[in-house]
Amino acid sequence: MRWMFLSLAAVLFALSLLTWVKAWNTVVWKAAIIAGEFGHYLGLVTLVLTCVIVAYGAVAVGEGQPYWRVGVVAAVLALAATGLFLSPLAFAMRVGQSLPAKWETAFGTKPSAGKVIDLQRMWVPVPVTSPVAVQTHEFTPNDAAEPLELDFYATDKPDAPVVIVVHGGGWDSGDRGQLAEFNHWLAGEGYNVAAISYRLAPRYPWPAQREDTQQAIDWLQGNAAKLRIDATRLVLMGRSAGAQIAAAVAYGAPDAAVRGVVGLYGVYDLNFVWSISRPDDVLNSTKLMNQYLGGAPTTANQAAYDSASAQGLVRRGETPPTLLMHGTVDNLCWVKHSQRLADRLEAAEIPHAYVELPWAVHAFDFNLTGPGGQLTTYAVREFLAAVTKR
Repeated sequence: MRWMFLSLAAVLFALSLLTWVKAWNTVVWKAAIIAGEFGHYLGLVTLVLTCVIVAYGAVAVGEGQPYWRVGVVAAVLALAATGLFLSPLAFAMRVGQSLPAKWETAFGTKPSAGKVIDLQRMWVPVPVTSPVAVQTHEFTPNDAAEPLELDFYATDKPDAPVVIVVHGGGWDSGDRGQLAEFNHWLAGEGYNVAAISYRLAPRYPWPAQREDTQQAIDWLQGNAAKLRIDATRLVLMGRSAGAQIAAAVAYGAPDAAVRGVVGLYGVYDLNFVWSISRPDDVLNSTKLMNQYLGGAPTTANQAAYDSASAQGLVRRGETPPTLLMHGTVDNLCWVKHSQRLADRLEAAEIPHAYVELPWAVHAFDFNLTGPGGQLTTYAVREFLAAVTKR
């Protein structure tokens, strides 16, 4: 029995380390999402395991069984795993305490009085919102190189703003159905959502994605009356590769209708991305960049690199307010990407908020009731309220 306890404690301890250690491949990354965003449940499991190990050990030692050395090691590993699994919750509460003041400073608005982290909802999750009806529309013209569609999540509030969601996937994969629960939540908060498709690399390199996103904006504005939306209040939101596209579109051609940008774990300076890309990293980023922008930045494709890089497109008085969120231990997209854009926005005096999650990896918003999900929903809710007001 002692060896079974030790094996189980060792496996759980190894998993809990992913709240601090960067993932070295995509399988480990997915395990890190479980450890970080569902770790509060696993922490209870390891705490119970610790108690069981100690109780069993007391009986075994009393009966003269050779248990204590292995049992002590197992109990220490289980107890350490408990602390690591619960650390994202502690970090999230600490980050959450700073957000209301950060909002007032960044956007000049007092956030709502609601909780940033709701512990009851974290431990006893309930649906964050009721699903809304989803309509699918083709937004490209008849002569488009590739027909593209968007999924429209309609809120029950007339003439509400629209959040245009641009999916991730390394520019060569992914689809508009990613994290649909978040879109339903946004609709429940009083925002229409347009989750859009775009053409994928390598068949369609940049700026095809910019053209597709702009086409979706034009279509929404042209069909505002039919959709019962306020097309003068738009926010572009993207995850990972989608964050790069959303920011580059909003910054590259400032439009008064685009009230803000939400970038979750994205990249914003493609020249910098190329400089740190390697074929042996988690995503084979050299391959992704070759597909997306045609190789290293040279005279032939420097313009594509520059137009795809939101950081270089920041303009004082023109760039829309921005919310950036990133995990410190994200090994798919380095946290430095968001830090650098936040510094550039600060220098240009653009209203913005940068929220860094110390434990989090890529896709920390996967579980809306987890530590990363609750911080994301709070930050997005307060940001949208600040930038879309009439």
